[in-house]
Order: sequence, then structure tokens, then C-alpha cells
Amino acid sequence: MVFLKVNFGGFVPLSTVDWRGRAVCTAFLRGCPVRCHYCQNAAILDGKDEREVDEVLAMIEESALVISGVVFSGGEATMQKEALLALAKGVKKMGLGVGLQTNGVYPATIRALLEEGLVDKISLDLKTQWRHYNNLLKKDFADRVKESLLLCTEAHHAGRLPEFEAVVTTFRGCEDDIAYIAKDAESVDLVLQQGVIAGVAPLDFEELAAIADRLGRSVRIRTRQDGEVAYEGRRIVRAESIRDQERRSEQ
Repeated sequence: MVFLKVNFGGFVPLSTVDWRGRAVCTAFLRGCPVRCHYCQNAAILDGKDEREVDEVLAMIEESALVISGVVFSGGEATMQKEALLALAKGVKKMGLGVGLQTNGVYPATIRALLEEGLVDKISLDLKTQWRHYNNLLKKDFADRVKESLLLCTEAHHAGRLPEFEAVVTTFRGCEDDIAYIAKDAESVDLVLQQGVIAGVAPLDFEELAAIADRLGRSVRIRTRQDGEVAYEGRRIVRAESIRDQERRSEQ
């Protein structure tokens, strides 16, 4: 038994969109030190719902027959270092893969996960170019995120992190940031994710593809309408809608 508390934010027992190519469950950990105005999980940025780690592991075990991995998200899951490490160890004992969605502001947690071999995929949210970072987050976090990017990149190239992607949530009016972010993430998978915020029309697939064309590299484009598309110039390598993913996972 693990007598350790986790500030729990929610649980999805089956997801086909949180880890490409896998059916997973997703566990949300409450709390985050930043306040992005476009956050889709604002309800779990604050507050407390303390649960035993073993209670959360029991939820995961109930899904174990139909999943191959667990994604930890938030809030910001790395904010709860010891609880996250305990959860990842428990998931590994079940023979499942461990995925992490993170903003990178706690590199020490990421380092510990990598050093202990407890994570198989990391999706790192890169929010803007470095010179705008601290202004956007209202805190001095740019250097922390740079460290996380370096840790993940080095681990991925060394084979210690099987999957790593830099994710850029892209909004209309912020398109010029993408080239700067892509340069810093030039040696890893890059995802252009459609940003949705009230009062601003989201960039559609064609507009995101036009941004990708200017980068001169392959990317993955995620939109609500088209799911995830592997895109190389004007040649679509693979397009799979969310509905297609759900249908495939049921087979």
C-alpha cells in the first residue's frame, strides 16, 4: 500500500485521443502555478480533492483490460512530484505505458521520471517564443521550460524517452511565434494544435497547414474538426479523425 496523497483533478477511463495510436486512460492532477487565459481545464487549477495514491491506481486498474497506457495531465501533474512518481511506478507495475502532458515548469520532476525510467511519452507545451514567455505566464518560468525541453530532447535522442513531442497551441494573431518555437524544437516532433478561445475565430486546418509550409519541416496538425494529421508540405501523410480513432479502438 502507498499511503501518499494526491490532489486529484479527475479521471477519464478510456481515451483514444490523448496518446496517438493507443487506447489509454487519463488521470488529471489538480493545481497549476500559471494561469493561461485559454486553459481548457480552469476548474482544476485550484482547490483540493485529496485522494490516496492507491485509490487512483485502483481506478486505473479497472481500465487495465482495455488500455495500454495512462496519461497524466492537469492542471500541471509535475507540480506534485512525489505523488506523480508513485503513480508512475504503480502504472509501470501493471505493465502499462506512462504518458505525461506538461507545461515544463517543474524540470526536477521530469528529470526524476526520466532517471527512474518511469515515462514513455512526454508532450511538452511550448507557449510562445522565449522573450515573451515570462510576460505571458506572469512569472519567471522561461528558464525552467528551456531546461525541460533540453532534458526531454536529450533523453529522446538517447533512447531513454521513446516518444517526445513539442506541442504549440496556436491562436490567430500569434502565428509569427511559431517559427521561433520550431527552431528551438527542430530536432523533435512538432505539433501545431488548434487553439480555441471565446471571441476569436480559431485557425482552421488550411491556415495551420500554411504556417507549417513556411517552417519547411514535417509537423502534426491537430484540430477539432479533423483530429490529428501528419503533414509534410502539401502532402498529407496520414489523416485520422477523432471518430476514426474511436472506431479503430473498438475493433
